[in-house]
Amino acid sequence: MITRISVIGIAAITAALVILLSAFNGIEQMIENLYSEFDTDITVRVTEGKSFNENRIDLKALRAIDGVENISRAVEEVVILKHEKKWVNANLVGVDSSFLEITHMDKHMVDTSAHAYLVKEGKSYGLIGASLLDNLDGFIPKNIGHESVVCYVPKRDIKIRFGKNPFNSRIIKLAGRVNFNREVNAESFILPIDLSREMLGYKQHISAVYIDAEDGESNEALKIKVQELVGASFTVKTNFEKNELIYKTSKSEKIIVLIILIFIFILAAFNLVASLTMLFVEKLENIGTMISFGSSRKFIFKIFFYEGLLISGKGILFGLIAGYAVCLLQMNLGLIIMPNSGGESFPMNISVSDGFMIFSLVTLLSVLFSYVPVKYLIQNNLKK
Repeated sequence: MITRISVIGIAAITAALVILLSAFNGIEQMIENLYSEFDTDITVRVTEGKSFNENRIDLKALRAIDGVENISRAVEEVVILKHEKKWVNANLVGVDSSFLEITHMDKHMVDTSAHAYLVKEGKSYGLIGASLLDNLDGFIPKNIGHESVVCYVPKRDIKIRFGKNPFNSRIIKLAGRVNFNREVNAESFILPIDLSREMLGYKQHISAVYIDAEDGESNEALKIKVQELVGASFTVKTNFEKNELIYKTSKSEKIIVLIILIFIFILAAFNLVASLTMLFVEKLENIGTMISFGSSRKFIFKIFFYEGLLISGKGILFGLIAGYAVCLLQMNLGLIIMPNSGGESFPMNISVSDGFMIFSLVTLLSVLFSYVPVKYLIQNNLKK
């Protein structure tokens, strides 16, 4: 009976390791997809100041760097949006039309099946975060295809005086709402870069350059190439570095959970020690008979050591099968739904490297918890 308990304990912890690490992989992948779609692979900003003259960067040479798929100039500013009696703050992002391709904007359009655009028939339009338009009580009817908001942009280099308006205002027609993640949905207001610079009073100034890497290109490797081109007066960051806290938190949580589960596995492995001890005590008379027939202590050690490996091996095998079965069921059937997600299932992502790591760790611990107690029992209970 205690042998079965040992097998069940090892299997349960092995399965838990597989399921939880796959869940963390799924969360990491979900975060990466959410942020990497809107946050481009590489972002270049000036080290000192808020904006810079775009002529300080050779954009043609930047496009020619091996590994660069596309680039977009960007102007960023905090603005105020008004719709009827509603007012909200928003993050204005003025971009080139290439930004729509870089971020796969068509995939993230809501309330309309239309193709995403910022300029149509010579007229400028805006795209707005889904939650941001909701906060304005706005709506884009399908039969009309757009809504209008008033955008207030702070004037540059002016002295604020009583009765003087510190804002430039412009009525903007919205071509659609976009849905990326909670932060983008609640804050982002996307306009053509020419209109944005006109409203902000910029001539050739921009806030950043967004860079899209080619498929298969390492963001870190591309970052080094870009940094060499733009020089020390500019800061170059990958999409992971821009959301560093989120990624580091996810990684830290994964490591902490792994450590806790390994500790629990060690506790569960004491059942294996108990099983081997009781088996040894139960078979002590038979062991004496085998020794009288000429069996060596080394031979007796191998019998019980391999018995321990068989018990743990069975537990590891059953645990891996059960763990990956649960993961596959979740991936295909969506058994568990994330709270406040609108019915989206909890993400799972099976990793071969994680599976190998789990197998290696539990196997190593199993060998250790089989070897040490058997060695101790042989040395203290059998005479030479």
